[in-house]
Amino acid sequence: MKCAVIGSGSWGTAFAQILVDAGNEVSLWGRDPDVIAQIRSEHRNAKFHPNSILPETLRATTDLAGALTGARIVALAIPSQAMRSTLVASRSSIEQNAIIVSLVKGVELQSMARMSQVISEVLEFESDRIAILTGPNLAGELILRQPAAGVVASQNPATAEIVQHTIATGYFRPYTSGDVVGCELAGAMKNVIALAVGMAVGLGMGDNTRATVITRGLTEMARLGEALSAQASTFSGLAGLGDLVATCSSPLSRNRSFGERLGRGATLAESLAATKTTAEGVRAAPAILALARGHKIDVPITEAVVDVLIGNLRTVDAVRRLMGRTKKSEN
Repeated sequence: MKCAVIGSGSWGTAFAQILVDAGNEVSLWGRDPDVIAQIRSEHRNAKFHPNSILPETLRATTDLAGALTGARIVALAIPSQAMRSTLVASRSSIEQNAIIVSLVKGVELQSMARMSQVISEVLEFESDRIAILTGPNLAGELILRQPAAGVVASQNPATAEIVQHTIATGYFRPYTSGDVVGCELAGAMKNVIALAVGMAVGLGMGDNTRATVITRGLTEMARLGEALSAQASTFSGLAGLGDLVATCSSPLSRNRSFGERLGRGATLAESLAATKTTAEGVRAAPAILALARGHKIDVPITEAVVDVLIGNLRTVDAVRRLMGRTKKSEN
């Protein structure tokens, strides 16, 4: 199948390799002409994956319309806050029968919209032609073809199955789901929880602290998911717990690494300057907090992360505030 991947960053490059390995004809679009030129000439993206050689059949281009022409599947691997503008620029070139797959785990800041909602609004596509891919998908491991699984979610089971069969390889096993809301919410919220875990690590705290934040963070995710009519089982599966554990535990996680810098005393500006890839949790946290407050859902970890990010709270004081909350039953 002819496919296009929009975004030549860490995840976009790794996903393009998955598509090629699955037997597809793939075009990878990126804004950076130097990155694209290197992929063409050396079959390498040194900016994000310096030690990996990409498939020779992967086509890289800075021509957005050219990448999209004839593509049956269009995968979006761009920062969440650039989703709307990128879709506006590309909508005239997207084929009418294309399936759009969001690889983005974030929430639009101004509208609090999930990525599938932004796609549907801008492209005027029916939701049954939109899918999302989520799960424990650390690009640094997938580019090495290490075994992993993911979840393809769509309101249309047939759409999810088409994407599932298109991206399945010997090292990447995709499952399907009909819970788009739960999968997208889990993907966005786990980044915020990973920021909190990173802060704890940066402060020198150990495994007990990390396990506590991960577990209580999962509770926050499920609580807000229930309010938005997501399926409870989503949060105990790959899209929820699986992605949360990977993102909070791995030094490859950009959100955890970002939180570690904050925990060690770096300012938000210093942490942003030191991060070459997008830490989606930084932008998603305020939107998720606003969404939770709108539904009167208590999300104390998310709230603490937001207060740290906006400078109202030191990381060490965030831990104290969370530990000093009113005692209650776990369930």
